[in-house]
Amino acid sequence: MPAGSDEAVEVPLTFDDNRLASLVFGQYDQNVAHIERRLDVTATALGNHLVIKGPADAVETARRGFQKLYARVRTGGSTLSLGDVDGAIREATAQATLFPAAAIAAEADTPHFEQIATRKRGAVRARNPAQDEYIKLLRTNELVFAEGPAGTGKTWLAVGHAVSLLEQGHAERLILSRPAVEAGERLGFLPGDMREKVDPYLRPIYDALYDFMEARHVDRGLQTGTIEIAPLAFMRGRTLTNAVVLLDEAQNTTSMQMKMFLTRLGEGSRMIITGDPSQIDLPPGQKSGLVEAVGVLDGVEGIGRVRFKDVDVVRHDLVRRIVTAYERAAHGSAEADRNPNPRRRPLA
Repeated sequence: MPAGSDEAVEVPLTFDDNRLASLVFGQYDQNVAHIERRLDVTATALGNHLVIKGPADAVETARRGFQKLYARVRTGGSTLSLGDVDGAIREATAQATLFPAAAIAAEADTPHFEQIATRKRGAVRARNPAQDEYIKLLRTNELVFAEGPAGTGKTWLAVGHAVSLLEQGHAERLILSRPAVEAGERLGFLPGDMREKVDPYLRPIYDALYDFMEARHVDRGLQTGTIEIAPLAFMRGRTLTNAVVLLDEAQNTTSMQMKMFLTRLGEGSRMIITGDPSQIDLPPGQKSGLVEAVGVLDGVEGIGRVRFKDVDVVRHDLVRRIVTAYERAAHGSAEADRNPNPRRRPLA
């Protein structure tokens, strides 16, 4: 009889290449230990052999995860981060719910999550179903909204996708923007020339760009205008054609700014708008352009929308726990606001 999901089983796994197996297991077997903790299994690694023990479903997920990690290092040959390990676990878990067991077994080494490829980084694969959906939407829609907390890869993947389109010749320019000052672009109060004024606010975009492109190519692109990084105020009055246009931190745009930005889209261009509606820094009473836009444009053809949650944080597991704690606190405050105790209200 087939093993039940709670019945303990033992599954051996052998990899062809000892060197690649050591990359999969990680330094001091840290990747093995991470999978043990995440899936509540025990795994013993020796040379290129691995034995996994535990509940049948968890062992099967771990086996698929290890095989995916091996396929990844066999293709790329580089070391794995704990984020890569988490991604393999989530991919294996998602496959188990979407595909028959026979199909999964037949395609164990085939990546199912979508990926973005650039010359510098090679292939970067989605680490969870939300990122997988995001990459699919980026490929099939002219305008994509991505909402969610910090650390979910919204901006990073958007920049990677934009760079890949530029390198493949599908776009002539990259235009990367964000509101320069959270509460209304008062650049004149900052010291220095215009670039010195706005660079601190655009630093996250620079960081992502240098992640996906060689520094010399970024610098050359900035000099020739192939890559433009500018505050939102610089978008007014322009028509952006044959370009990939990214607006980051869009929750801090006003309704007027968002409408202005959306109407810059020209022939042959794609637009990506990212933001975190829980981190709005606009003055009290000022409606967020991002929140308004996703409501107004809901269902419009050619527009995609993905919403990341705290469970989709990939930056660091501690970041995910921090975001979750704040979400719980916020919901607790909301419940308190909806159910006030009249005896504790201030006297009129």
